[in-house]
Amino acid sequence: MEITCTICGRKYPRDGLPYLCSHCGGLYDFRDPFPFDSTHVDPAKPGIWRYGHTFCLKHDVESISLGEGNTPLLWADINGRKIAFKCEFQNPSGSFKDRGTAVMTTWLRSRNIHEAVEDSSGNAGASMAAYAARAGIKARIFVPESAGGPKRRQIEAYGAELVPVPGSRKGASKAAIEAAKKGVVYASHAFLPFNLPGYATTSYEIFEQLGNKMPGAVILPVGQGGLLLGMARGFDALRIANSIKEKSLLIGVQAFECAPLWASYTKGKEVKGLIVENQTLAEGVRVANPLRAEAVLQAVAASHGTICAVKENEIIPCRNALARFGFYVEPTSAIVLSALEKTVQNLPDPVVVILTGSGYKYDKN
Repeated sequence: MEITCTICGRKYPRDGLPYLCSHCGGLYDFRDPFPFDSTHVDPAKPGIWRYGHTFCLKHDVESISLGEGNTPLLWADINGRKIAFKCEFQNPSGSFKDRGTAVMTTWLRSRNIHEAVEDSSGNAGASMAAYAARAGIKARIFVPESAGGPKRRQIEAYGAELVPVPGSRKGASKAAIEAAKKGVVYASHAFLPFNLPGYATTSYEIFEQLGNKMPGAVILPVGQGGLLLGMARGFDALRIANSIKEKSLLIGVQAFECAPLWASYTKGKEVKGLIVENQTLAEGVRVANPLRAEAVLQAVAASHGTICAVKENEIIPCRNALARFGFYVEPTSAIVLSALEKTVQNLPDPVVVILTGSGYKYDKN
């Protein structure tokens, strides 16, 4: 499973961890479908590492793990329909990001990298700080000043250097890139593809939890869209491995105040002027220019799914409603409920909703 530049086709170098192609500036990505093989799933290994054969890592590399994956799939009655909720907020640092970060930090360790920077609105930074601590890697995390207090405290508690950046989410990314230009490795969850096979394990688990059956539809938040893209590739790998014709509809959800993927998907060429980065309670999806937008949009279209945008005044009521079912999630995660209520009548069973981040990561201060 080769990693190549999406523009010039050059292979990913054997040394270092460049975040862009040095020849043309293109993004790197996996060239081929993920090689899922049920006979290679190792039940003796914990969580996502059961599927280690899909990660494009050397067989002898030591995995960096905090027990990520193997999250529960719980059912609830929503408007007369039985809906399955995948509880990703139960991952070690409190979000789905841990699946990708575990694979990312294993790549870092496999290449003898001892220091790295990352930028984040919170969850990716907290996850990177946790796994860097586990791996013995010095981490510096750039976050927008608006990032939630609990996430900032979590990053610092793991021992990472927290660097608040004034202005928008985009500013934190620029600061990390400037640091990378000075020679520090940029372990970006947005630029680099290594987290995608980790996210794909969510699909493998759902398939198993449904009794080796594909979901009819999956609803999940999208910012950069890495989770959706990884899950789409995971479902494709399952379809290839099991000769399944049916596809799972993918429903991506954004906050209306920053909804570039929704604007592109629903408005097409009329998108100009609709892409903004306003403040939103759903800070985890506040990404104005998703780097893999084209691939994400193609994955949604191929699944016959769609992208929804949720208005700000719907977010807290959705969070509160989910809590009444026992799911305590942050506002970013809660936007899925609004999308579910608006689309559920047209979705095939079983419907799976991804709850991405813990409510403990959010406060008003």
